[in-house]
Amino acid sequence: MKRPPERLSRRAMAFVLAGGRGSRLHELTDRRAKPAVYFGGKSRIIDFALSNALNSGIRKMAIATQYKAHSLIRHCQRGWSFFRAERNEYLDILPASQRVDEMHWYQGTADAVFQNIDIIDSYDVDHVVILAGDHIYKMDYELMLRQHVESGADVTVGCLTVPRADATAFGVMAVDGAGRITEFLEKPADPPGTPDDPDKALASMGIYVFSWPLLRRLLQQDAANPGSSRDFGSDLIPALVRGGKAVAHRFEESCVRHRPDAPSYWRDVGTVDAFWKANLDLTDFDPELDLWDTDWPIWTYSESVPPAKFIHDEETRRGVAISSLICGGCIISGTEVRNSLLFTAVHSNSYSTLDHVVALPYVTIGRHARLSRAVVDRGVTIPPGLVVGEDPDEDARWFRVSPGGVTLVTQPMLDKRAAAQ
Repeated sequence: MKRPPERLSRRAMAFVLAGGRGSRLHELTDRRAKPAVYFGGKSRIIDFALSNALNSGIRKMAIATQYKAHSLIRHCQRGWSFFRAERNEYLDILPASQRVDEMHWYQGTADAVFQNIDIIDSYDVDHVVILAGDHIYKMDYELMLRQHVESGADVTVGCLTVPRADATAFGVMAVDGAGRITEFLEKPADPPGTPDDPDKALASMGIYVFSWPLLRRLLQQDAANPGSSRDFGSDLIPALVRGGKAVAHRFEESCVRHRPDAPSYWRDVGTVDAFWKANLDLTDFDPELDLWDTDWPIWTYSESVPPAKFIHDEETRRGVAISSLICGGCIISGTEVRNSLLFTAVHSNSYSTLDHVVALPYVTIGRHARLSRAVVDRGVTIPPGLVVGEDPDEDARWFRVSPGGVTLVTQPMLDKRAAAQ
């Protein structure tokens, strides 16, 4: 009997770039890096890249951290500590620690990998999958690895197919009929179309596959170039497009779907509006992102909390949730919750209402509060009677109101409001 070919993921590692702040999320990243921001009720954003790698068969991973990394490191230690070195499995957390140059932290995405060359060498891998740690999607990296090897590419770049009008905010690939990248354009005013559809463009996902020996050599050359910005998208990828073989891998070819006709789901939740909407998309009758799929689970750290509880059943004081996700540890006490996502251990008190609200863990909602179209940060105590989402001018006095009309509420904002009254 002929043995099936060995999965390439067994000889690959995932290097996750998780050092970015995510400044467009404003106060949500005041105390945590963007990859550590909560998402989907139980998870953190970084769990999606790590789960994709694990589900793809990759058992060697490294996470490069930099900006306010404590929350991220603690989450990975608690939720991703099951790798066993005796089975040749590793997950290393690599904070910027001036290992190569005592004067500098990570200077760019490529430099973050360069400064850890010796650690990657110790993994003894054939290929490296470079991942961004701040996007929401499901993807089988084994399929991308297979294309990389079969095409003989120097680098394979993960690409989204997007309308040309939307591609101006991305790095865009021009490709020939065989999928070879002929040009890399950073946020072009007039993005090139694809060979099969001139109204669509290929936008970079920030996912790259290299053979390790080649990448190692490229990183050393880049580090020796004083004019480099030490960045994959700005330096290494354009250089390979010009002088090597760079190939595009379309996300729809490896996207993991919960049904065959489901759309390819990828989200950058880098703004308050995008974060709010992507979380509330999960409350749809048939959400495009399926968190219930046991064939491709999103692994994370799960706190030990009791089940959610709903109490009181009176005409104006009824604990109820409609078209919502309610996580463990929540107590819905005489509160009406609609089209909302409540993370772990949210406690809401009687006569309050929540409509299109994303409440992060350990939020307490006071009596008679009315919240709509809002994001509430972790650990916030909403005072009794507070109204959010009904008067934009009043909201803007104390809180952050997004361009899309979503109100972000944090504890320092409430403390400032209380001090002024």
